[in-house]
Amino acid sequence: MIDPKLLASRFPGDFTFGVATASYQIEGASKTDGRKPSIWDAFSNMPGRVYGRHNGDVACDHYNRWEDDLDLIKDMGVSAYRFSIAWPRIIPDGTGPINEKGLDFYDRLIDGLKARGIKAFATLYHWDLPLTLMGDGGWTARSTAYAFQRYAKVVMARLGDRLDAVATFNEPWCSVWLSHLYGVHAPGERNMDAALHALHYTNLAHGLGIDAIRQVAPQVPAGLVLNAHEVIPGSDSQADRAAAERAFQFHNGVFFDPVFKGEYPADFLSALGTRMPKIEAGDLEVISQKTDWWGLNYYTPMRVADDPTPGAEFPATVAAPPVSTVKTDIGWEVYSPALKSLVEGLYRRYELPVCYITENGACYNMEVENGAVDDQPRLDYYAEHLNIVADLIKDGYPMRGYFAWSLMDNFEWAEGYRMRFGLVHVDYDTQVRTVKKSGKWYGELAAQFPKGNHKVG
Repeated sequence: MIDPKLLASRFPGDFTFGVATASYQIEGASKTDGRKPSIWDAFSNMPGRVYGRHNGDVACDHYNRWEDDLDLIKDMGVSAYRFSIAWPRIIPDGTGPINEKGLDFYDRLIDGLKARGIKAFATLYHWDLPLTLMGDGGWTARSTAYAFQRYAKVVMARLGDRLDAVATFNEPWCSVWLSHLYGVHAPGERNMDAALHALHYTNLAHGLGIDAIRQVAPQVPAGLVLNAHEVIPGSDSQADRAAAERAFQFHNGVFFDPVFKGEYPADFLSALGTRMPKIEAGDLEVISQKTDWWGLNYYTPMRVADDPTPGAEFPATVAAPPVSTVKTDIGWEVYSPALKSLVEGLYRRYELPVCYITENGACYNMEVENGAVDDQPRLDYYAEHLNIVADLIKDGYPMRGYFAWSLMDNFEWAEGYRMRFGLVHVDYDTQVRTVKKSGKWYGELAAQFPKGNHKVG
């Protein structure tokens, strides 16, 4: 086992080590204190959408157990907590009346973090869109972007004075492609035209959200969390290399280019631009407003080959086989070199601000035995990827922090509760938390960095 103190010596003293969660995945209390349904409440109750018809009605019951969970973070020695705010708690219908009780919960949560000396990294949107907004089309409607802007203003006016950093969105790739093209996430559409509308209006909402943050709480460092894919060609053939570049544009460029360059990728527009919604004058200027930081969520590489099918729709790729034989319990290839080449490539292509690894982790489903969870493969995954982050810092890349996904086992979206990513095991019948071997190791590493509470940016 890698000595956490030895690994700690590879990081600067002000590096931030944190843990991450998301509202729908842990909070439960789905009908409490004025909260109304999100698209995930509806989706998870549809037959065949989520494993076992699992849902977030109770989840980890964090809404009622938040004090114990914050004590857990503090006891682990972690200096930062990344969490998301549930839009259906704050403005239950997406527009209209503000729910003060929802804001009160996050008031208590953030005050609890401050009292424990833990930095508060908030995400405004982690996929729980108020269900009422689907009446107007959800993310396929331009009006949703403006509803998000108002929501961002409401949140930042109430909570911004105590936040250490805020992200507008978590993984818009999932909200766009996984939710509207592949049908795997809520609302479960499989329609390219719908996905292209969601793409532009989600990007627009990010820009309007940055604008709202600057207006209401300009002191809070604002960013965006992207699950960029390291796209690797399945072979050295020209066809596969070209396929990998198309896949990069489709999976990464459609977010990075408008946000950091003020434009959509040229080949993407050539292929699909006529099916995009109208890009109004000023939209790209709004979307490309400067951010103070960006977050990278990384788990596994994307390997692609050219799809030779005549008339195949852009990006016209198929999956290529993995190279590594090591896989997590969710079936994802473990290949840490892709994290390094991904960061290097993104900084070559774009002028990016400082970076936080906002999610990284592994799914292994070990259960409690004799009061403990021996999840050595997860520990190995963390050690391997943290060494890559240390290499990037050594090479001069502005990596400022790392958030393990996740603090605890939780509702893993379409996989329900059968897939476990936590540093802490959750018994969903009793809500008993048990710190895993990986959690103890990560806590010992994080505890070496009491000065990790540095200013973001």
